[in-house]
Amino acid sequence: MMVSPDFFHLEPLELAQALVGKVLRHRINHIDHGDVWLSARIIETEAYYRAEKGSHSSLGFTEKRRAMFMAPGTIYMYYARGGDSLNFSALGEGNGVLIKSGRIHVDKKSPGHTVSIMQDLNPVNGRPREPARLCSGQTLLCRSLGLKVPDWNQKRLKRGRFVLDDVGIAPSALIQCRRLGIPAGRDEHLPYRFVDYDSATLATKNPLKDEHRIIES
Repeated sequence: MMVSPDFFHLEPLELAQALVGKVLRHRINHIDHGDVWLSARIIETEAYYRAEKGSHSSLGFTEKRRAMFMAPGTIYMYYARGGDSLNFSALGEGNGVLIKSGRIHVDKKSPGHTVSIMQDLNPVNGRPREPARLCSGQTLLCRSLGLKVPDWNQKRLKRGRFVLDDVGIAPSALIQCRRLGIPAGRDEHLPYRFVDYDSATLATKNPLKDEHRIIES
């Protein structure tokens, strides 16, 4: 079931936890299979506040960052290390959540053959990427789902094109830890990263190897 727009009316720390377990679905037109839904279940998120130095919005409003200052649930996409990254704005101007990684999701809407399509979109050294690692990082996730900055930045989720579904999957527990890649002196100590405990080995970096705490569901 597609989440309602009100779902995003949460502070970043709350939204980052609520997003874990939800399924992102993007419909593309494939040359061989026609219209297909590519799906990934979110397993890792990071919360960002305008008031702390780790966020893009802490550097001030620009046209590129406009989405972070728009209504909760607005899509904010940007380029990171040459790849596309997906965020949603949260409650509070300048606040948001980064979708850090996911795992492929197969069901009636996204049957097994969609995995090979995702592999075609996201190869490694010219060869198919291992299915379990297709979405293990923010740019890998977007590449596997066919999500591009020009198509979705400053837009909203759209029924029939790009949706966030609640399929009734909830993590048994969450791992809370520090965010990744935050430069020194920019609030790198804040524990604003959340990872599905059962999918820790598929996250961008296994959080169990670093300082962390477990949040039981």
